[in-house]
Amino acid sequence: MKHPVKYPPGLIVIVGATATGKTSLAIQLAQTLSLPILNGDSRQVYRYFDIGTAKPTLTQQQGVPHHLLDIAEPDAPLTVAMYQQQAQGLIQTFHQQGVTPILVGGSGLYIRAIIAGLTMPAIAPQPDLRHQLSQLGQEQCHALLQHLDPPSAAKIHGHDSVRTLRALEVFYCTGQPLSQLCAACPPPYPIWQFGLPTPPAPLYRQSLGDRTRAMLAAGWLAEVQSLRHRYGAQLPLLRTLGYAELGEHLDGHIPLSEATVQIEQHTYQFAKRQRTWFAGKGKEPHPIHWLYGSPTENLSDILHSLRGSST
Repeated sequence: MKHPVKYPPGLIVIVGATATGKTSLAIQLAQTLSLPILNGDSRQVYRYFDIGTAKPTLTQQQGVPHHLLDIAEPDAPLTVAMYQQQAQGLIQTFHQQGVTPILVGGSGLYIRAIIAGLTMPAIAPQPDLRHQLSQLGQEQCHALLQHLDPPSAAKIHGHDSVRTLRALEVFYCTGQPLSQLCAACPPPYPIWQFGLPTPPAPLYRQSLGDRTRAMLAAGWLAEVQSLRHRYGAQLPLLRTLGYAELGEHLDGHIPLSEATVQIEQHTYQFAKRQRTWFAGKGKEPHPIHWLYGSPTENLSDILHSLRGSST
């Protein structure tokens, strides 16, 4: 099939909450149109964080060119500005080749940094400041962020220590909230944004439970053990969703069954925040075309939309 939007090349974006089928749909679309995929997940950029982040498998990556995966070491935080710079460079390279890449992920700020052209504060990581803040504990850090920068706190999950520390870091280094520093300068190329909604609550909860158990069966606990051995249990990324709960189990605080239940509950809560982000009125610079059909129907819907916009 010919590329649906050759003149000018643009960007296809697939967003949605966790476990809604974004990766599978993006791969189907990429295979159909012979297009590359750009990762838009804030944790999949880190090496070795594979199972717990639902990173595309090596088999999936071999079938379709994937970019912006495994581009940072877990103990060397990649800021949104750093991610944005690499993503924009790749998009420019593809456009010079007449190719429209597919950006896929559920990390709202990472996606918006690209499609809205946010001007992110170029504040280098401050190890000493982060260490001091981390000593307060994630709960108190997030509470502090709620006081200093309520809009940012509302968008950051209470267990997301990486983004919480980054927002506090920006505030203490600049004296201004992160939410007020992100000016927008949308890119000039066309953008088509598609969204996958979450199923009804009972089905979605069951899906999240099945997904969590499948991850554990695939060796997620061993992955956490390996990461703790290599980087230490205090690595900020090990205090993010899923990894934190399994860490509590490994420390002997809760049984694996309880950790599993907590992961399912916290993932559901996180997904609600993702839905709120993407459904926010007036927040997205490009309208999201929501897909409500089967995987095959959704693929056809996207192809129809792309063909229609190129005529």
